[in-house]
Amino acid sequence: MDPNNLQDILVEAPAQRENLRQFIDKLVLEGYTVGDAKGSDPELIDPGGRAVETWRQDYPYDELLSREAYEEEKYKLQVELLKFQYWGQDHQMKHIILFEGRDAAGKGGAIKRVTEYLNPRIAQIVALPAPTERQRSEWYFQRYVPYLPSAGQIKLFDRSWYNRGGVERVMGYCTPEEHQRFLRQCPIFERLLIEDGIILRKYWFSVSDVEQEARFRSRAEDPMRRWKLSPMDMQSITRWEDYSRAKDEMFVHTDIPEARWNVVESEDKKRARINMIAHLLGSIPYQPVEHATLKLPKRPASTGYRRTERSLQHAVPDFCATLVDHPPVKAYVDPEDES
Repeated sequence: MDPNNLQDILVEAPAQRENLRQFIDKLVLEGYTVGDAKGSDPELIDPGGRAVETWRQDYPYDELLSREAYEEEKYKLQVELLKFQYWGQDHQMKHIILFEGRDAAGKGGAIKRVTEYLNPRIAQIVALPAPTERQRSEWYFQRYVPYLPSAGQIKLFDRSWYNRGGVERVMGYCTPEEHQRFLRQCPIFERLLIEDGIILRKYWFSVSDVEQEARFRSRAEDPMRRWKLSPMDMQSITRWEDYSRAKDEMFVHTDIPEARWNVVESEDKKRARINMIAHLLGSIPYQPVEHATLKLPKRPASTGYRRTERSLQHAVPDFCATLVDHPPVKAYVDPEDES
């Protein structure tokens, strides 16, 4: 085996390693590192200093989507998302979009691009913390009910009730009986939502173990993004196959005709975002809505009002005035935001 050839390591690794942690340590010992290039995904660097295309592992496409094609299509799709929002408001539609998948698979980046220009009062992100003791004593789906959409709203769930089918199942946060009950009740719960008029779309973002590790390492080395990592994320490395089996079982029970799982290949995050948004818009028969032209009224003549003297108000100091003589500082660029 050539230690400078990642493909050789990948082929031999399954027979050699007991778990992914050993595989990661092996890469480190062989001299692999992770580098961040501006405007690109985190890159795995081989011992010779060359970037390894981790995104190619089991990936169905020949090349990454170019920045130019991405920006052009993203703009078009975001215009269509506004039309989708207006149509939903006008017709009093209720939408739920679930974002599930592996840690660091790109769910947050996709949500950001979907909501970037939408009205935050209409398109709302739901990202719940761990349940409280009281919530643990309730019917499992109960804590999600208050976040269901009202007429005209779009609710985007950054993880959802499927926590029980994934992390809770793998980490032992629920009993086997609770897990089996979830698998039975979830299709019923979702059919009730759909029967009541809610349009439900479910997306699973898929990423390889090697690409996930590259993104984790990049986050760990960047103080601006380190908050995205947690001890639970580390468990997703050492329990990779456990999560895979849990996901497969979850799909068997919850990939129902009324609410299919739509799998997004997300090794290339730009391509994943475009594909996901295009699929969402293509799956819902929205139509452009005519809006009345807004005309600004003429400002009436003054009635003698005078603004309060600034000296009588507690003003925010002009901090920017202290920056005039400072040398320019390179702006931070989030590689995951730019990629």
